[in-house]
Amino acid sequence: MQDKIIEIKNVRKTYQLYEKPIHRMKEVLSLTKKSYHTDHFALDSINLDVYAGECVGIIGTNGSGKSTLLKIVTGVLNPTEGSVNVNGKISALLELGTGFNPEYSGMENIFLSGIMNGIPREEMEKKVDEIVKFAEIGEFIYQPVKTYSSGMFARLAFAVAINVDPEILIVDEALSVGDIFFQSKCFRKFNEFKDAGKTILFVSHDMGSIIKYCDRALLIHHGKQIALGKTSEVVDVYRKILVNQYDETNETENQSDAKQKEEPELETTVSVVEAEQENEQGNMETHNDEESENTWKCQMMENPNYLDYGNGQARIVDFAMFDNEGKINSVVYKGRECTLKMKIVFNEDVEEPIFAFTIKDLKGTEITGTNTMLEDKLCGSKKKGEEVIVSFKQKLDIQGGQYLVSLGCTGYEAEDFVVYNRLYDVFNLQVVSDRNTIGFFDTNSTVLYEVD
Repeated sequence: MQDKIIEIKNVRKTYQLYEKPIHRMKEVLSLTKKSYHTDHFALDSINLDVYAGECVGIIGTNGSGKSTLLKIVTGVLNPTEGSVNVNGKISALLELGTGFNPEYSGMENIFLSGIMNGIPREEMEKKVDEIVKFAEIGEFIYQPVKTYSSGMFARLAFAVAINVDPEILIVDEALSVGDIFFQSKCFRKFNEFKDAGKTILFVSHDMGSIIKYCDRALLIHHGKQIALGKTSEVVDVYRKILVNQYDETNETENQSDAKQKEEPELETTVSVVEAEQENEQGNMETHNDEESENTWKCQMMENPNYLDYGNGQARIVDFAMFDNEGKINSVVYKGRECTLKMKIVFNEDVEEPIFAFTIKDLKGTEITGTNTMLEDKLCGSKKKGEEVIVSFKQKLDIQGGQYLVSLGCTGYEAEDFVVYNRLYDVFNLQVVSDRNTIGFFDTNSTVLYEVD
């Protein structure tokens, strides 16, 4: 059994909020012990055990309590209630540069950080060259850090924190400092820590990184522990919170979608076709949740546990992938044309609906996707009872393998993003390839040799 490195038990952090500064004094001097404050629970009953070699992600919206929890684990803050036990040397990347003296040079701050971390000067001297090399700030290492740019400051702070050889690494949104090349180096160092079996607590708003690196995840919302478990499932719950589709009365729900950030990486042709409506009532019955033998989706490899959610003003009632021969097929060939179709019926009037799809691998990494807004193919406002068929035609140059497809119908009401209906991981798609390359997609390279 793995050793327990971090044990968090029933941790609560409460702050007393006063409407006016004078109320604090009134409360202190009150003979009747009258209360003038309200309690704000930054954290409320958090429980988490972290084992040796684990990488645990902590996610949540801004102000949810993630950083507060990390500060309690590192000893910067004390919990109001509960306990935290840590068995190992911690290096924390919370607020980069915390503890740096702006009047000191970068070199002097390296040794200052060593002292603050309990590392003898002799040992820090052995690490200096590696830290300076990692930071890549040149001769500025001998200048006062108050003269540094924010990027240089972040580079040095990260270099110091990452090179003290901790048993436990705590990272709070600190892998996105500097330019793309430095970020790449930060992630390589992060991977080295994972490969070395270090224990890691990782806070990030980048769900791709959370899914890629973390063995488990903890979701905190308004200071409360919402979900703890398999990373992809916890991320699904978080994504539901992001689009205000999370039902706080049902905390057992573990699958959802996020506000999609589709990049137009596909050469996609989108067409929207109005379906004929011979009988409105007949249409509504046809598009009931009970599946008809005439639907496209009955010929697909549908996920029996897919998540269906939204406010119901529109419903995705049918869908399918059509291969290069125009036949419904869960199997398509890499590089050949295919068409994703979905049929939507509107239960209420909707202004400018947006139709979308996303393809992700079995680890939960979003590979690609697009939507009708990105493609500049909006279909205009729709009335109650209308039906639309939208087609996404493209060539999938992703590697051969198994993928999951999600579908969505969303939009904006005033400035608010609204999910009308999403079908998350609704069907399996197999891409067949006789030549896979490196990474997620094929660059379609042509190799030529020239002989003198």
